[in-house]
Amino acid sequence: MTLYSEYSKRFGDIIACLENARSSGRLSHAFLIHSPDPIVRKEFAIVLMQLAGCKNSHNGKPDCSCTFCNQIANGTYSDCHTVTPVGKMFQIKVGDRLNPEPNTLRNMLDHLGYTSGSHRKFGLIHDADRMNTEAQNALLKTLEEPPAETTMILTSANPSALLPTTRSRCQILPLPDNKYRFDFAGFDETREALFDLCFTCGCDLTRVEDAASRLIKVAASLADAAKDAAEEEFSGIMEAAVKSEDAVYIKRTEARKNDAANGAYIRDRRSFISAITTFASQIFLLANGVDSANLPNPELFDHLAIPVSIDKERAARILKEAEELEYTLLFNVSDELALRTFAINTAMDMRR
Repeated sequence: MTLYSEYSKRFGDIIACLENARSSGRLSHAFLIHSPDPIVRKEFAIVLMQLAGCKNSHNGKPDCSCTFCNQIANGTYSDCHTVTPVGKMFQIKVGDRLNPEPNTLRNMLDHLGYTSGSHRKFGLIHDADRMNTEAQNALLKTLEEPPAETTMILTSANPSALLPTTRSRCQILPLPDNKYRFDFAGFDETREALFDLCFTCGCDLTRVEDAASRLIKVAASLADAAKDAAEEEFSGIMEAAVKSEDAVYIKRTEARKNDAANGAYIRDRRSFISAITTFASQIFLLANGVDSANLPNPELFDHLAIPVSIDKERAARILKEAEELEYTLLFNVSDELALRTFAINTAMDMRR
């Protein structure tokens, strides 16, 4: 099954509307993909580009097997210009006015302005809500009047953070999903360590330290895991860029790979923290009578012997510690110190 077929089944009404618009020549030139799931946002952008640009489409459906569709699917289409957030603040950089560097908004807009014959060009902005006001204002004219044969695609988990003027220039595609997918490296180790802290360690400091060390190890490994994932994701893309012998394209692709690694680390760190608070939240829900079948992320408890009866006060204290950890890690503090403090307080109820 192709990615397009998968999303046609999952979001059939939206895909049908887009296909009808493409076949009748009324497809929008700017879209805002809204989903809480970063994987859904990324994959639907691929589906949307295939739909918008395939020259072998029939009734608005791309053939998903032509050179264009394959290049879009594997990330080697050279006229897809991507911008992602970078840095500790996880912001999209607007770029220098006169000489904008790669992976900045102005650099993308410059490339979209180049003539490319009959080739469709795409401007793809991941996590668009990480644009500041200056960046969004720089984008407005292109959203309203894009260059010929150009489609702009913005993705966001929080579109309300965008300026109304930005949102109003895009066709919003809501892809609802009430389940968060935890796919960071060390997910199983994290939930197993949390289970031990909440239910088995008690006042045994040796066991508490062991569980804390496992959480700290996962947190410390996220950056290297993100870098390795980016190397794997971009291996074919970098190879295609090198074969093109286009120095500008090679430089842009290298910058994309490095920024993808940085962005993936920030997202995975957030997912790691979210897994801790979600684990604690679900313990609180169970303690207050919610059926396990109605938990939003039951996979957090897979193969774990969660007690049938959980003390409500104990569950509330676990949740409080998780929320305090999440707040603490917003600041420039030592992950190791914060996680060790969380582990001791959670396991031993130090704040009773």
